[in-house]
Amino acid sequence: MLRIQRWTDGDRVGFTLSGRIEASHVADLEALLARETQAVVLDLVGVTVVAAEVIRFLAQCEAAGAELRNCPAYVRVWITQQSS
Repeated sequence: MLRIQRWTDGDRVGFTLSGRIEASHVADLEALLARETQAVVLDLVGVTVVAAEVIRFLAQCEAAGAELRNCPAYVRVWITQQSS
């Protein structure tokens, strides 16, 4: 189960994600982020498991300018490998 909490901080909008991020969540997350006009922060503080498709999605978000906050070390390694 994935839980998403939206918050704003001045000129940024953030989403705190917790739980398991599955490949089936990617389309919903893309749609959610596409609606935002402000800078985006994805706080991964509560993320426990991610799928390979999610790693690609997070790498694309970061490349597009989103900030990944509280990114678990293993997720960061996978994103770095994906970007190489």
